[in-house]
Amino acid sequence: MFARRHRRRIPGPGANRGTSMLEILITIVILTFGMLGLAGLQAKSHTAELESYQRGQALILLQDMVSRMQQTSAAVGASNPAANYVTATPLGTGATDLADCSTGATQAAIDQCEWSKAIKGSTETKTASGTTTNQGAMINGRGCVQAAGANAYLISVVWQGLNPTAAPATACGSGLYDSESTRRAVSAFFQAANLN
Repeated sequence: MFARRHRRRIPGPGANRGTSMLEILITIVILTFGMLGLAGLQAKSHTAELESYQRGQALILLQDMVSRMQQTSAAVGASNPAANYVTATPLGTGATDLADCSTGATQAAIDQCEWSKAIKGSTETKTASGTTTNQGAMINGRGCVQAAGANAYLISVVWQGLNPTAAPATACGSGLYDSESTRRAVSAFFQAANLN
């Protein structure tokens, strides 16, 4: 019998080689850029979530004041009780707050006091190191009720935004924030019924 000879093949220069250090470094650089991009996306997502939360809180507070004015206008037989709600300065700055809202002389004063406290976030508080801070509303929130014609009122809630955008059209809170491009606002018109 003939014996078969097996030849061992010696691998050439392109066969069965390991990973080079250069390939590992390139992979690390690509992964690093990917992780940095993911971290930036996470930060933008957090900012957008906070902006959305603040807008939601502002809309709730806006509807709260509209409801208060509707109830007062319907319950009082005066020709225009909603005029008592017009504010000279934005509520939420501290100057117009009453210590106890139930001591207001009129229903409008009580409603303004309660609305101001809600704008400041007094419904949710946080106590740390013996100091209690309000946590339940927008950053530097303020509210305004402005006359906008015969028995018509513009109700606005403004707050400090995080990223610059276009300045809102309402004058409520103008000049009270870092810049007009970071001032946010939501507004609604209220038409009071003329009961005369």
